[in-house]
Amino acid sequence: MDPLSDVLRSVRLTGAFFFDVQAGEPWVAETPRGESIVGAMFPGSEHLISYHLILEGGCWICLEGEPALRLVTGDIVVLPHGDTHTLSSAPGLRRTPEMQMYRRPDDRHLPVSIAVGDDVGNGARFVCGFVACDARPYNPLLSALPRMFRLGDHVSGSLGAYFQAALAETKDSRLGGAGILHRLSELMFVDAVRRYLEGLPAGHSTWLSGLRDPYVGRALASLHREPGRSWTIESLARQVALSRSALAERFGHFVGQPPMQYLTNWRMQLAANELRAGTDSIAVIGHRVGYESEAAFSRAFKKAVGVPPSAWRASLTSGENW
Repeated sequence: MDPLSDVLRSVRLTGAFFFDVQAGEPWVAETPRGESIVGAMFPGSEHLISYHLILEGGCWICLEGEPALRLVTGDIVVLPHGDTHTLSSAPGLRRTPEMQMYRRPDDRHLPVSIAVGDDVGNGARFVCGFVACDARPYNPLLSALPRMFRLGDHVSGSLGAYFQAALAETKDSRLGGAGILHRLSELMFVDAVRRYLEGLPAGHSTWLSGLRDPYVGRALASLHREPGRSWTIESLARQVALSRSALAERFGHFVGQPPMQYLTNWRMQLAANELRAGTDSIAVIGHRVGYESEAAFSRAFKKAVGVPPSAWRASLTSGENW
């Protein structure tokens, strides 16, 4: 499994919440901060990602601290960090979000159809989609993505096809529809991230860019393939056929931290998943992610996460946030 797929699996990416919006000028739709609605939309998840596909017409998207961006038919815009934002017929319009909309409908039928504005026949049509994931203890993908990115002219491409398939699936209410929507929503986001990665300039330096680098990409793949191995910077450098110093410099440039620190953080993410999902002892989980003793694992976990693994596990059932 490649590192991007590995991260997406480990951070429990989950989706399938859509609004199908018909808008007539003048109009404005505001999405609240992800942290304020993720629990109602995706119980048990902690981070919300939103994205929008403009099917007909055009509009403006406004994100605080950023210049207004014009969207046209075929554009897809992704907001990975759950920022408050507005879609509107003109820049600068605001409207208090209707918080009760951001919950699963009682009949669980999606998408939720919405009409906004005055002349609905003369405006825009767009789809709002949402996916949720874990942000803690370590999600390198989120830190590599900007607050917002746009992909242009995709109504007739595969991304547009995913949206159209999702809308078509909801009209028939067929058996298995919820599962289909779940997978389609994940596919939309993954494909959008992949297209964003493919469009990054050569000099860009993030974890995502590192996946394309021949040496850092191989190093990341090796760490993800065998996270429990007793890696050292020397053994990793030999694995990717690069000197120790060159690998350390190159890895730090793209990933923003030394290889062994990255490995520790990634091990903590894997361990957190096991603490959440299973009943294995802390010692067994620690050994599985590369620690010879429970004490060594507990020290590393507390240093990286802020609390011991036992407290992390307890917080999952109590609903506390660390």
